[in-house]
Amino acid sequence: MRRFIILLLACLGLGLPPARAAHTRVTLLLSATTAKPGDTLLAGVDLQMDPGWHTYWKNPGEAGIPTAIKWDLPPGVTAGDIQWPLPHKLPPADVTTYGYLDEVMLIVPLKLSPDLKPGQPLNLQASLTWLECQDQCIPGKAKVSTTLNLGTETQASTNAALITSWQQKVPGPLNPAEWSLQAYWDKPAEGDSRPLVVTGKYQGIVTKSLHLDSVDFYPTANDTFAIQPATDLSTAPANGFQLRKTVKKYSGDWPLTVAGVITIQGNYGAQNYDVQLTVASTAPVPITASTSALNAPTAPTQSLILMMLYAFIGGLILNIMPCVLPVIALKILGFVGEARSQPARVRLLGLTYAVGVLCSFLILASVVIGIKAAGHQAGWGIQFGNPIFVVSLTTLVLLVALNLFGLFEFNLSGRALDSASQLTLKHGYSGAFFNGVLATALATPCTAPFLGYALGFAFAQSAPVILLIFLMVGLGLSAPYVALSWNPAWLKYLPKPGAWMEKFKIAMGFPMLLTMVWLFNLAAGIYGSQVLWLGIFLVLVAFAAWIYGEFVQRGRSHQTLALLILAGLLTGGYAWLMEGQLHWRDALKLDGSAVSLKDGADGIDWASWTPEAVTAARAAGHPVLVDFTADWCLTCQVNKKTSLEIPSVRAKLKEMNAVALLADYTHAPDNITEELSRHGRAGVPLVLLFPKDPSAPPIVLPEVLTPGIVLSALDRATN
Repeated sequence: MRRFIILLLACLGLGLPPARAAHTRVTLLLSATTAKPGDTLLAGVDLQMDPGWHTYWKNPGEAGIPTAIKWDLPPGVTAGDIQWPLPHKLPPADVTTYGYLDEVMLIVPLKLSPDLKPGQPLNLQASLTWLECQDQCIPGKAKVSTTLNLGTETQASTNAALITSWQQKVPGPLNPAEWSLQAYWDKPAEGDSRPLVVTGKYQGIVTKSLHLDSVDFYPTANDTFAIQPATDLSTAPANGFQLRKTVKKYSGDWPLTVAGVITIQGNYGAQNYDVQLTVASTAPVPITASTSALNAPTAPTQSLILMMLYAFIGGLILNIMPCVLPVIALKILGFVGEARSQPARVRLLGLTYAVGVLCSFLILASVVIGIKAAGHQAGWGIQFGNPIFVVSLTTLVLLVALNLFGLFEFNLSGRALDSASQLTLKHGYSGAFFNGVLATALATPCTAPFLGYALGFAFAQSAPVILLIFLMVGLGLSAPYVALSWNPAWLKYLPKPGAWMEKFKIAMGFPMLLTMVWLFNLAAGIYGSQVLWLGIFLVLVAFAAWIYGEFVQRGRSHQTLALLILAGLLTGGYAWLMEGQLHWRDALKLDGSAVSLKDGADGIDWASWTPEAVTAARAAGHPVLVDFTADWCLTCQVNKKTSLEIPSVRAKLKEMNAVALLADYTHAPDNITEELSRHGRAGVPLVLLFPKDPSAPPIVLPEVLTPGIVLSALDRATN
């Protein structure tokens, strides 16, 4: 019946003059006025309808005809597929359709050949046909044209921003780090109808209860079957949804895949994904105690004593990580000033620092145990995917850097001269404890050699073993400082106190500031362009720190007024910038926009990792390289720059016809946490190389890579 209606409308349209389509105006816009050969620019075909009139999406639904574009382009210019913005669901009394009200811009990429010669204008023409409807439907057609100049530099047009805004309304590819989708047949067919169920589970970072206002599935048109517009929605699954649609078959077998757009709206914003889902014959088996035991990753079977040794050595190595090193350097600076005059106090400071480290690791272990007890996956460094943690640590590290630069001091002993020694003593111990906490926090995004194996072992064990392994890591991290504080003879190798100490302290502020920039970059990955508001807030915090140091600590008058101004500045700035503009506790990267995985023009062609992608590539006879990485993992980024994204490795991968897959652990999705656990790791980095032989086990590369290690493993994978 649906195809009959469309055929009837099309036949009627052929007999109607185009002049009757007077309710839609068409304009052809370009994103550039001048483009250079080899460029790809965007053409926007803008359709503006009179109030109450509408045109149709690529799948019009139960009636209607989609808008069609036929291009007439000069040689050297090719047009891509139409990019359709998300439509409205138009529900009249008996027939539901998908279309656009008031206005829509259809986006088409235009590719310019590199062989074109600059200096000659190009005339671009297109013929459009559409169906516009209100109470009646009128077919329309129009020809549009515009001119593009060819030059040596690309110049954006005044319409570029408008075209980009419409392109952002085009559904993007599904981000597996945010949503996991499944489709299955709910029941056997009854005649030519069969119920289809689509489930979704949110895998992003949940900072508040997930609340969904609406979820729907807009199907792509198909000649052999149709997915009916009516949707039965249930949000029963935890942090997810379940919707039911009816599939009506016209011919052939029941479909094995369904394609379309999933649209999700809720308290985390609106996401629209272009998806193609494999339809299972039955519902997925729910996870129970028995099935989870069968499918659980195999726990490592290494010796507990060996894993404790690995944890201690890994903690030792964390001391030389770039983010931790400034903190350790500052503590050594403290030795220089106090070691010769107060050796007993230095020993106590060393122990206090160790207590700060160990308390921090006890808290981390408790969090891991709590996450596992709640039935979730836990991983090393996952807190760096949490916006609250990243923003708080960024602000803290900025304040530490400003303190090192001398803008203000942590102690408040300027007036209390009589008790200066007591306050200094208190500040010393609290400062040592705080430095232990800060060193632990800055160490968590890194996985040092030996540490990955130890943590992978711990995460698969009981609560007491987790506590023991974490404490061993803490002992390793604090051991050098404690050893130095308890061996005064070693301190003679340190330089004598002097004016250089103040300069060294200021110099240490720069690596701390670099750490803050790195943390700010992580925040940009969470907030996107909205991170600008965080940057303004950090400037405000720095201004407040200067006011505090200049007018409160070092000032001799109007200190109360300065404190009032300071409080108003921070309170107002936080309310306006962080809560009003950034929504910092809730904002997540949920725009679903496509992200290119290729690293530069000559980089490796990475594809997103899934277990199915590995299986398919190996079945086709390809070796597979998988990089489990995260934006906040410094070791991962160093490995990438020095040992993966280099010409020799790229050439070797191309020679082997290998498939490269990227598993992004930035927001700690559960499926990647599970995979890391299967290989005995609790965090990233992890690089796996699956040999060409599908039956061969994967080659696990060490945490710290060199080009020689990678190339040697690639050679083994081809044999």
